[in-house]
Amino acid sequence: MRSVQAPTRADVHAAAERIRPFLAPTPLVGNLKLETLQPTGSFKVRGALNALLQSDEPVVTASAGNFGLGVAWAAHLLGMQATVVVADTASPAKIEALRSFDVELVVHGADYDEAERHALSLPGRYVSPYNDTDVIAGAGTIALELPEGVETIVVPIGGGGLAAGIALATDARVVGVVPSAFPAMRVALEHGRAVEIDGDRTIADALHGNIEPGSVTVDMLRGVEIVEVTDGQIEEAMRRLARDHGLVSEGAGAAAVAAGIDGVAIVSGRNVTRETFARVLSRPLSLQGGV
Repeated sequence: MRSVQAPTRADVHAAAERIRPFLAPTPLVGNLKLETLQPTGSFKVRGALNALLQSDEPVVTASAGNFGLGVAWAAHLLGMQATVVVADTASPAKIEALRSFDVELVVHGADYDEAERHALSLPGRYVSPYNDTDVIAGAGTIALELPEGVETIVVPIGGGGLAAGIALATDARVVGVVPSAFPAMRVALEHGRAVEIDGDRTIADALHGNIEPGSVTVDMLRGVEIVEVTDGQIEEAMRRLARDHGLVSEGAGAAAVAAGIDGVAIVSGRNVTRETFARVLSRPLSLQGGV
């Protein structure tokens, strides 16, 4: 079991200074924080860049896609070597995007868990998409871009790096949203530790996967409210984001909106296949409500 140190609030502020020359703040439109406008289409680039800026050796990561893109983008920017391991079942849109970067792309395993185990066996500094001090601190920089007085921040949760970083960086109420098909963090918090579960596939593919044993994010999220959303609710949120704001969002990116909780919702990513997005948009949208 790896030992990872939890970051401090000072680490989040240091990360913000470190990445500021490379990443512009993303806009807040109404109650939506648009991380979809990051250069890789996802908030994950924040933590990846913060980690690589502090690494003096080649890095290795496992990813459902978005963190791998963040590592690939940062490695290209900094002239570093990186290996990204993804599962056979990773989003084709994310794999296609990864192939456009000069990184070693390894496709291994039937799911994220198998890809992660393989990545941990490879040489180099392993940088987890969520269970990493620098990655969590980088993700927390989102909170520093929000105006004072924000009372509630709604955050999608897979491994918990984003929610842990934001909860660390702010005194606002943080609500974590997990897919009901694979509520790994809810189960972990109930047991007080990461517990392997057998969940179902979900349109929120970036939130699918078990949590690394001993992950520091579990302890960091104790006391954070967790809510579940169904795939149907997520797809409805994707349609509303498209209708009301002209936004492309992936399943995980729309999860916070799907919860329907008043507050700032982190729209975390846009990397969805054209086929999946077209299928979601082809279904009827409720005439009531909006985002």
